[in-house]
Formats: sequence, structure tokens, C-alpha cells
Amino acid sequence: MGLFALLLIGLAGWLIWTGRLQRMSAKDGMALGAALVGAVMAAKGKPLIGAPLLVGATLFFFTKSQPGSKRSSKPVPQATSPQAVIDARKLLGVGPDADALAIRAAHRRLIASVHPDRGGTEALAAQINAARDLLIKEAAHRP
Repeated sequence: MGLFALLLIGLAGWLIWTGRLQRMSAKDGMALGAALVGAVMAAKGKPLIGAPLLVGATLFFFTKSQPGSKRSSKPVPQATSPQAVIDARKLLGVGPDADALAIRAAHRRLIASVHPDRGGTEALAAQINAARDLLIKEAAHRP
């Protein structure tokens, strides 16, 4: 069990080092913390305390990863309104006749200046990415 605890601590360190921990929700962090505490307790010879924490965290992450679960974080497809397309064009600065290449080029120019790694916000980068996806989908359906 001590090796398992070290592996979990190593996993947490790796998540922090690579920045993946920033994209975790508070519930994910709490479940990871419970798993770490459970592994340490089990390694110290207290499996009655550690095992339920480990099992609970495992079940949390397992149910979250299932496609049909309520906790799944997959986006729900929405119908595109004409106003959403207009707003996306304004955000990327492309005209109504822009093709996929022009949309991607405008996206690259804009995201380079507002990317979270360069001081921008994740919310704005997500809006720009969503606008690109919407316009490319809309351009593919245009005659």
C-alpha cells in the first residue's frame, strides 16, 4: 500500500507540474485529496479508514468518466441561432462570405494575443474557440 500512496502523490505532483490541476473542478480536487488521504491512511496500517476514501474517490472518477452519467462534462449541442453566428463573426472579425481557411486564420491571429499562456483569460479563449467552431460548422453547411 505504501507504493500505491507514493504513486498517488506522484500523480498529484505531476498534475500540479503540468498545469492540469488548474482545469480540475473543486469536486475533482476534493476527490483527489480524499484518494491521497485514503492511500496514506491505508499505508500507515489503517485500512478501515483509508479503503472507503479510496473506493469513494475511484467511484467518483469512474462515474464521471461514463458517457451517460449526469456528471459527464461533455457539452450539450445547441441549435445555432442567426444572432450567434453574427456575434461569432464580430468576435473573429470575418465577413459573412468567409471560408474555413479565413476563419481559421482569423482565429489563429486572435487567439495568439489572448491565449491564457500569454496573459489572457480562459473564458475569452473558450469564446473564441467556440466562435471558430460555430463558423466553420456554418461555413460547411453553406452552399
